[in-house]
Amino acid sequence: MKAFIKGIFKTLGWILLIFVLVISFFYVQSIFRETKERHQAAPTTGKFVQAGDVEIHILDMGPTDGQVILFIHGTGAWSEFWRETMTPLAEAGYRCIAIDIPPFGYSEKPATASFGNEAQAKRIIALMDALDIDSAILFGHSFGGGATLETALMIPERIDALILEDVGGLNLNLVPVEKTSPSVLEIFFETRSIRNPILSATATNPLLTKTLLSAMLKDPNDATDEKIKILQEPLVLEGATDTLGDWLGYVVNVQEVSLTTNPDNYQNLTMPTLIIWGDSDTVIPLAEGEYLASIISNAELVVMKDVNHVPHVEDLETLMPIVFEFLNK
Repeated sequence: MKAFIKGIFKTLGWILLIFVLVISFFYVQSIFRETKERHQAAPTTGKFVQAGDVEIHILDMGPTDGQVILFIHGTGAWSEFWRETMTPLAEAGYRCIAIDIPPFGYSEKPATASFGNEAQAKRIIALMDALDIDSAILFGHSFGGGATLETALMIPERIDALILEDVGGLNLNLVPVEKTSPSVLEIFFETRSIRNPILSATATNPLLTKTLLSAMLKDPNDATDEKIKILQEPLVLEGATDTLGDWLGYVVNVQEVSLTTNPDNYQNLTMPTLIIWGDSDTVIPLAEGEYLASIISNAELVVMKDVNHVPHVEDLETLMPIVFEFLNK
């Protein structure tokens, strides 16, 4: 029996050693990879705009006098990930502006961690002011839904319409719980010496980008080389892993009560609203979209068949006619 127990501990020791070596390998790789300054690395197709407390990177397409559509991405994405969605709309005369929501893409990281819906909405409004945009249509996806709807709730008079695609991050019905001691997750995200090596081997590891994207798609083949390359581009920025860790720590540990938290506030959203949802969404269930449609008075819900969490990647051919039909009403 003693020999058996000793064998188990020896095996566990080897497994732990291998785990540490693998994590260390990818962490060292990330240190050598994450060397580019954001202005140096940003694509020449975009531009930087000071918006409140940060400088935001945007992709601006279409005629400058066209009706503005602001695109707000989800976790891990950035403005370029919207290009194929924006192109037909820009060709139809809309001014399409995709925003790198801090800390993603090439936008500046806030001096102090402030990634909640209210802070992000204030940045979007500041961007509108900086670009002299009186009103706009908001098109938000996934976790970007929180910033999208917070913006609409803060300045409903300046929002012409809403397009919400498999949105989350709303903190609906959140009741903050008083914490008596730090949770395991709080300790993890505050301990950079542990957090960053693990994230460098997983979330910011280019070898896993395709796996992470495929998990949100019904057909893994939709995770094309082009889409993977787009998502990987910002991984070369200075402190990319550390920045993601700060964002994740904020999202996981901060209980933020804002306008999006209270369902009663949604009655103030009287603008036309299109809610698009994949019938096979494994990230944010369709029931969330149905609930959202029930609390926004002027909302219509369109469910896309055989689509998981990213309709504009999985079935753009079906999505765009839905969007154009809504905009032309």
